[in-house]
Amino acid sequence: MTTILRPLPADLVMDPGTHRPGNKMSLLEMTTWRVGESWTDHPATACPVLAAFGIALWDRWPGADLARLAPYHEKLIGTRSTPEVERRRAFRAADWAVRRFAVEALRAAGLEAEAVKLQELSPIVDADTASAAAAAAEAAWAAAAWAAAAAAAWAAAAAAWAAEAAWAAAAWAAAAEAAWAAAAWAAAAWAAWAWAAWAEAARAAAREAAEAAEATAIWDLALLCFDDLLSIGEASA
Repeated sequence: MTTILRPLPADLVMDPGTHRPGNKMSLLEMTTWRVGESWTDHPATACPVLAAFGIALWDRWPGADLARLAPYHEKLIGTRSTPEVERRRAFRAADWAVRRFAVEALRAAGLEAEAVKLQELSPIVDADTASAAAAAAEAAWAAAAWAAAAAAAWAAAAAAWAAEAAWAAAAWAAAAEAAWAAAAWAAAAWAAWAWAAWAEAARAAAREAAEAAEATAIWDLALLCFDDLLSIGEASA
């Protein structure tokens, strides 16, 4: 059955946060509007893992560039899937948080040894690899917390939030069915926060002339992560 999508309002204002019904909308509120669900930023059509990542990303995306992220509202339509698919998406989000975003934040702060330790971890695919990654990210957090550079504070935050993403993914694997959504939501949201901390670490470390190019690379990687999470479905098992 084909879903008939409503067009977005002509006077749409893309805006972070949550809103009352009207022309101001967030990423997931646009998704809700298009499919005709009751107003919410947790539409039933969207996978909770992807929704959590999208909401957190949207709220941290540069306001002047929201139009670049906006097309993802339509990509989220129809993504709600089986618990197994959502579990794999949660593990993948945690993997991006630990082995990509935290790694880049640590590198931006000059903490190469810590970055390499996280980069060389096994991919996060289950509770055991998630727990191991969480412990390693916590160790990197501790190391970054002792560094003096301004970027190191954000690198520490990235590592801490990456650890939270991995712990949440590990908890997801052991959670009762009623707790799945909360654990999956947390894993994806923490992953987006780790990305945001990397952005701040890079900004603190970059010279002014290189800041724009660095920012573009950061936004590009966030969208690459989003696309990767979207690619996980029953057919990709």
